[in-house]
Amino acid sequence: MTDVKIALALISGLLVLSSCGSEEQTAPAARTERAVQIIPHQVSYRTETTRIEAVGTARARSSATIYPETAGEVVEVNFEAGDKVTKGDVLLRLESDAERLAERQAQVTLKNAERVIERYNKVSTPGVISTNEMDRAQAAYDAAGIDLSIARDALSNRVVRAPFSGYVGLTDIDPGARINTNTVITRIDDREILYVDFPVPEQTFGRIKPGDAFDVFPFSNPQASYSAKVMTVDSSIDATTRAYTVRTSIDNSEDNLRPGMSFRIGFDLPGQSYPSVPEASIVWGGDGAFVWAVEDGRAKRVGVTIVSRDDGKVLVKADIAEGSWVIDEGVQKVREGVPVATPGRSDLSAPAATATGPRPGGNAAAQP
Repeated sequence: MTDVKIALALISGLLVLSSCGSEEQTAPAARTERAVQIIPHQVSYRTETTRIEAVGTARARSSATIYPETAGEVVEVNFEAGDKVTKGDVLLRLESDAERLAERQAQVTLKNAERVIERYNKVSTPGVISTNEMDRAQAAYDAAGIDLSIARDALSNRVVRAPFSGYVGLTDIDPGARINTNTVITRIDDREILYVDFPVPEQTFGRIKPGDAFDVFPFSNPQASYSAKVMTVDSSIDATTRAYTVRTSIDNSEDNLRPGMSFRIGFDLPGQSYPSVPEASIVWGGDGAFVWAVEDGRAKRVGVTIVSRDDGKVLVKADIAEGSWVIDEGVQKVREGVPVATPGRSDLSAPAATATGPRPGGNAAAQP
């Protein structure tokens, strides 16, 4: 009986030793982390663009509505609608008999005052002509000169001239009509250069500069396009529309366009460069959006701010280097610091020299 007890004790001890050895062999295996299988995406940087769509109305480089300086009867109309005139050309004449007579009378008065002064100057005997007499003669001469200038100015006002070179428009004035200073004679436009003003959204302020050029399309002929060069940018933002005005100029030397025409403008305005990630890689948490980046073979949570979306890609503001990796598929299976792997790829490290954060885009001329 004693031998049986000894045998059972030996067997029990062997089982205990066997169990301890088994636990020592399986413990390291239990502590080994299994890598989560993911599909990664290598980050590239793309330039954010803002689409600008606007409508503007053209105006002539110089434009004026012509009124007469004085009232009177029209005796001559020297233009027809559409004529090109040069600065100083006579457009219209008013009856001017009274003004011509006033000019002649002023000339006579001036000539008489001049003769008096000449006569006084020829007197050689001192004291014969007093100083007061000479002063009165000189004053009369000066006054006559002023009266002649006034008469000539009144006579010139009976003629309406082109204030600058350009094209004249329609008129309702005919010879024999009586007009006054409120009567519109015609309109004149210097349309060799047209100005077109466009409203542009506030968020693009500072990104459009004088000298930039855009293609514009007239509504009268959508197939045609013209290059519009930015002349100036308004210095303030409209508080109601939240837009500012950009003034452009169009070369109209071929005279195919007219003031008042409407033009459509549409172009992409480049901005800053941002990391581009797949839309599927964006995860939303309690503190906002984030992506799972891969750093040293492990998942790292990186917060992002969405800038724009386009065709399955998202531009984000984030501390993500160009050329680094983010998790595209498998984002729901990972957590902070977990090892990740992808089939057929052993190295998910980023290139050695990469820049992080958004990079400013250039101010090159926008492309339509």
